[in-house]
Amino acid sequence: MITIKQGRIARSFVATGALGVALALQFGAAQAQQKTYEMKISTPTINDVPDTYARNFLAAIEKDSGGRITGQVYPASQLGSIPRQVEGTQFGSIQCEVVPPEFMVGIDPRFELMASPGLVHSLAEGQKVAQDPAVRKLMLSLGADKGLHGVGLFMSEPSDVVTKNPIRTLADFKGKKIRIFASQFQSVAFERLGVTPVAMSLGDVLPAIQQGAIDGAVTGMGPITHMHFIDAAKFVTMTNQPSIFIIAEVNRKWYESLPKDLQEIVDRDGAAQSLAIVPIAASFRAKAEANYTATGGEEIKLSPDEQAMFDKTLSSVGADVSKSSPQLAEGYKIVTDAAARAAQGPSQ
Repeated sequence: MITIKQGRIARSFVATGALGVALALQFGAAQAQQKTYEMKISTPTINDVPDTYARNFLAAIEKDSGGRITGQVYPASQLGSIPRQVEGTQFGSIQCEVVPPEFMVGIDPRFELMASPGLVHSLAEGQKVAQDPAVRKLMLSLGADKGLHGVGLFMSEPSDVVTKNPIRTLADFKGKKIRIFASQFQSVAFERLGVTPVAMSLGDVLPAIQQGAIDGAVTGMGPITHMHFIDAAKFVTMTNQPSIFIIAEVNRKWYESLPKDLQEIVDRDGAAQSLAIVPIAASFRAKAEANYTATGGEEIKLSPDEQAMFDKTLSSVGADVSKSSPQLAEGYKIVTDAAARAAQGPSQ
């Protein structure tokens, strides 16, 4: 009888323990459902396409998560220069950055692939390339081993050159110090034009022009207008190259701390807002061009012959630079193949 009673007691303890484990798991799951996660999103621009994407992305996530993810967008490099934003997102003090990918070439050289001169020749082509499955698979996977998880990719606008003194011909480029993005594609391209390229974060550009440290900058019409470049540089040479793409990266550790359903929401909304920003980007570009001339700026177009020479000078940069690495060459083929498909397809 003692043996039987002991067995019953043992079974009772096992049953009680199993019930306790089950209740603990249910309690843990309930806690995970109730827990909220903070999301700080950083962008270098203000009242422009990247920060508009960031606000729409966050609003979608807050809605779809039922408030389990809440956050704030910090535009105009409030959380630091672009390199600091990249570091913050890598190491977790920032949960998401929305920046041109070429500023992350120190993490992986392939981040600069989208900055290849001549890759696309219109905003419509650029958006097709950004949504190409092979391009998205490549670009959003970069940096996975360095603390990043890509969730969005889109084209913001073509870039142009804003300067204190007018650049009306290719000869006018020679001897100028021009700010570029942190990209070998851009540095090689502008060196071929006789320019001294200076890699610089967006927030430092206007003071550098005002102080005479540089003669001008490669950037988009959005920042030129919304950051009041007209105060220091009233001339914009409409080169339309290279194109400015934007990537949204989240901190991988933060992403992996989310329950599975919230991870899916972050990925899904990042992709959805990359599509939703397309007509907004086109509208912003048109308004920026109109606003710049309305405030006294001059938009300069190279002559057809000069523009053709400009395009020809830059056309081989991507292929030449990508030869330096098999990985870079493989990635370059992926994005240029996508660009070829986009150019052949119907206009959006």
